[in-house]
Amino acid sequence: MLALFVLIPLAGVLILNILRLNFIKKTACWFGALMALAQIGIVLFIPITALGSQSGFFAKYFFFNLAIDSLSKLMLLAIGIVVFSAILIGQFTYQDDSKRFNFLNLMLLTLAGMNGIVMVSDIFSLYVFIEIVAVASFILISTYKDKLALESTFKYIVLSVTATVFILFSIAIFILISGNTSFASIKDAVGNSASSTLAVIAVCLFITGTFTKGGLVPFHGWLPDAHSSAPGSISILLSGIVIKVTGIYPLIRILNITGGGANEIVKGILLAIGAVSIVAGALASLGQSDIKRMLAFSSVSQMGYIVISLGTGSALGLAGAALHIVNHAIFKSQLFANAAAVEKQTGTRDMDKLGGLASKMPITGGTSIVAMLSISGIPPLAGFWSKLLIILALWQSGHYIYAFIAVIASVITLAYFLMLQRKVFFGKVAAGLESIKEAKFGLVLPAIILALLTIFIGLFFPLVYNKLILPIQSVLK
Repeated sequence: MLALFVLIPLAGVLILNILRLNFIKKTACWFGALMALAQIGIVLFIPITALGSQSGFFAKYFFFNLAIDSLSKLMLLAIGIVVFSAILIGQFTYQDDSKRFNFLNLMLLTLAGMNGIVMVSDIFSLYVFIEIVAVASFILISTYKDKLALESTFKYIVLSVTATVFILFSIAIFILISGNTSFASIKDAVGNSASSTLAVIAVCLFITGTFTKGGLVPFHGWLPDAHSSAPGSISILLSGIVIKVTGIYPLIRILNITGGGANEIVKGILLAIGAVSIVAGALASLGQSDIKRMLAFSSVSQMGYIVISLGTGSALGLAGAALHIVNHAIFKSQLFANAAAVEKQTGTRDMDKLGGLASKMPITGGTSIVAMLSISGIPPLAGFWSKLLIILALWQSGHYIYAFIAVIASVITLAYFLMLQRKVFFGKVAAGLESIKEAKFGLVLPAIILALLTIFIGLFFPLVYNKLILPIQSVLK
């Protein structure tokens, strides 16, 4: 059954392109949205044991196995939520049927690739699926084909290829150590003390590649440009889930199978890069006037929270990182959905040219406040709980300075989002925007759903923690 998570999106691409009817082109995005909804439902309501541990189809014909555990389940859920939101936004922002159709094809390819990443059980197949997602992302970023889009895509390609080189070198060393590419074989081989130095080198090379894919400082140069030049739906996809699935998830897996999280050198790298990313991303956000560039630098900062939490090497740190992955997928997708609605209605993302939109776009303004408070760690919303777990993990592991940095950066986060709210939604309506109305229902629906999810996770945190987060700690140990 696991193979269906990959095969159905790919089959969707084939069917859509074989038929290529005008009716299909107009309704294709609804087809993709239903597919993402189905994935959410399957993950939430079908037990892991019923899904199966491996897929014989892939193992027999394509030479890689699929497996699912609590972490994979959590990632599949986040993927479904973000892809559903991105496709809905794309349905109402692409005016041309052909562009909308091409967008949906690439989204389905990305969905298949991301699902493959979180389910494969060998490191080379992990790399293959990462590259599938990267190639689809290159094309999606360059959708507008203007100078900025092509420049951003080229920058992303250069940095992504560099990351690929690091990852491939790392895989070569792991094969040298274990003689195999499966996670289980690497885990057994790395347990041999004679290979510990090589293992540390391999882990460091691998995490350097994942830092680039995940947009961590100092490898984040592609991310702000990619977000500002890509359509709103693509920004939701990139920041909401792609940087986590191609960057953070492989990092967690490699730390688990190699025991890298227990190595002081590796933990030191994670803590340092995480702290620098938190501070640099937050300070850079303060100086932005473009909404999407601010949100992009904010993603750099939030990825830093996840990495610094992993750097504690503790079960609590892993729990905080896992919860923040989900929370960031939700509230950052919501913020980019709000930005897409604002840009669609006003024709600009420049905060200096906006103002007073809360009275004209009350749903967009209201949901934006929910996301802003959550990402800033204000209780009782979802973001508060994940940041609390991260700070507690840092404190309990004796990293008091890093815990202090995490708290101060949350204050800075609140500051730049208050600035965004003041410039965009508060005050008098800016000149020329007097006739602005709320965005179409299809544009505000994702923001409403995501805001409700943020509130739900915050209010029912014990339930979410026990059902989705706590099981991960028993798997990754």
